[in-house]
Amino acid sequence: MDEFSEINSWVFDLDNTLYPAQHNLFAQVDTRMTAFIQDALSVSRAEAYRLQKDYLRDYGTTLAGLMNRHNMAPDAFLDFVHDIDVSVLAPDTALRDMIDALPGRKFIFTNGTQDHAARVASRLGIYDLFHDVFDIVSANYVPKPNAQIYPAMLAQFGIDAARSAFFEDMARNLPPARALGMTTILLRAPDTPEYGAPVAPEHIDHHAPDVKDILARILNHLGNATG
Repeated sequence: MDEFSEINSWVFDLDNTLYPAQHNLFAQVDTRMTAFIQDALSVSRAEAYRLQKDYLRDYGTTLAGLMNRHNMAPDAFLDFVHDIDVSVLAPDTALRDMIDALPGRKFIFTNGTQDHAARVASRLGIYDLFHDVFDIVSANYVPKPNAQIYPAMLAQFGIDAARSAFFEDMARNLPPARALGMTTILLRAPDTPEYGAPVAPEHIDHHAPDVKDILARILNHLGNATG
């Protein structure tokens, strides 16, 4: 893990990355997306769900598909689908201590909104540790894994890709980061199915079942390296 000794910028995805997927927080967003599509397009719930998943697969996010296929304005969709109950999360003091101990700056890079990131990270008790958020609005509604937004994210944050690490729960979002020189970490429990086409191993530098597992190993290494 020697490469982590050179990292001074730590970039985290939000949903199912900064908190365990077992909380099913994103399931609320998923349900609200289906409801929004059903109402906006006047289709059945089954058809709305099918479109939702087809657009996610084909465009990176459901919103991108709706914008491309139906010329849908994004703001109403984003406001509706992120109006969820974040009380299922609890402040995580162990996670806070780990992120706080990382040397350098910390950022959030999400296909959600800045408001959603603020609500989730504040509920976890960690929002104040982050220097900035690059959200779907910052990306002009172009989602990960579209390669064009990664340089924009690095530029907004003032990050040297070669000295940065990117934590993400979806493998398909890692290749553009790795191509720019970022150290990539895939967070996925061993029994979790991979979404989309398999990603070649060379795009993923490290695997971990969750963010606290890899942060504990990184901090242990950094402590040993500097002790």
